[in-house]
Amino acid sequence: MQFIKKIFSPIVATIKFIQEHFKAMLFLLILFLIFAPQSKENLKPHNLEQIYLVGPVMEISEVVEQIDEAASNEFVKGILFNVDSPGGAVAPSIEVAYAIKRAREKKPVIVYASGTLASGSYYASIWANEIIANPGSMVGSIGVIMQGADVSELMGKIGIKSQSVQAGKYKKVGASDREWTEYEINELNKVIQGTYDLFTTDVADARGLDIKKRDTFANAHIFTAKQAKDVGLIDSIGVEYDAKKRLASLSGVSEPLWNKEDRFDKFIKKLSAQTAASIHTYFPALVLK
Repeated sequence: MQFIKKIFSPIVATIKFIQEHFKAMLFLLILFLIFAPQSKENLKPHNLEQIYLVGPVMEISEVVEQIDEAASNEFVKGILFNVDSPGGAVAPSIEVAYAIKRAREKKPVIVYASGTLASGSYYASIWANEIIANPGSMVGSIGVIMQGADVSELMGKIGIKSQSVQAGKYKKVGASDREWTEYEINELNKVIQGTYDLFTTDVADARGLDIKKRDTFANAHIFTAKQAKDVGLIDSIGVEYDAKKRLASLSGVSEPLWNKEDRFDKFIKKLSAQTAASIHTYFPALVLK
């Protein structure tokens, strides 16, 4: 009997260990299934990276971080910036633009307009080596707008009045509880025009265009891909396959290996973009449009 126990003791000990640590082992198994490479190709680091900008340009810290990390990654030889965005706030758009400008100093960067490349998202893309647009994409809308609702009539109907204490003539510029006065509109126009000059000057510098002819390529014109190419806003027309092939050529990569974005992360990004857009709807702000 003792002899039989000795023979089967390793098996018994194994079963006992599994019973006592079942949850921990199940957790480790799940982690392995999630992160384990699916093929030998996954064991190799990717040499080309695709980064997405989808939805309004509002919260862009993660996008900027991705660009900077890809630029610093010695294994990544080129960056494809895939954009489908109607634009957004001024400062975030410039943050992305300068991140791409930094990256371009280290390796090729191509922007691919997969849907809409307009306003702030176009600003964000101007310093790439090349801009390639899908034949069905919309490009341009280089302009600036500040808008807000006048809810004074609604407030009057429901019996609400606003009150405030402020120092400075222009402190309540853009308030939504009344119609804007002429001097307030003039003050806002000063900011709008200054931002528009900044936008168009940067576009002209980055794209090699004549700033004196900005009414041709800017002035909030909306272009098809072909029209955008004719005025110099993009370099060529093609689909994602063409953009990837062109980046591989510029990067000198003979066997392209692309990063794969996690589906859950992609869903979260889209959800965040939609949330930012909803919040922005209720708060007036300077927007590239």
